Amino acid sequence: MSVADPEPLRVDLNGPRFDQPVIEDESQPYWDAANEGRLIIKRCSACGAYHHYPRPFCPSCWSEDVEWIEATGRGTVYSYSTVYVNDLPPFGPEVPYVAAVVELEEGPRLMTRLVDCTGEDVEIGAAVTVAFQRFDDDQNMPVFRLA
Repeated sequence: MSVADPEPLRVDLNGPRFDQPVIEDESQPYWDAANEGRLIIKRCSACGAYHHYPRPFCPSCWSEDVEWIEATGRGTVYSYSTVYVNDLPPFGPEVPYVAAVVELEEGPRLMTRLVDCTGEDVEIGAAVTVAFQRFDDDQNMPVFRLA
């Protein structure tokens, strides 16, 4: 085999899914809230900083005095890309889709998908609002729509 003649990529479309989160004790409240149609993030009671992904300490001041708060669900597009090829199950049939980083009003940024739009509809700084999309029988996933 030469570099000019690579082995074809073989993907088992019935194999493991790559869109399912690993739900751990620290993130369980986040996923429970998503199933209720709420977006929650952590806030530090010591310094007031908001953060996401869920963790038991503040990444700004290292205090363990953190609490869950309900986010407004509003934010702006910080970055995005239209995905045209994705061979990992179950994404193949869903292309193209818009992957994005959204900056919440509270400050944290989160990786997500933009729904009900194409990449041509999106621009950096565009206002977005949270929505929830069921991705399996048991779990909602926060996604965002253009406001």
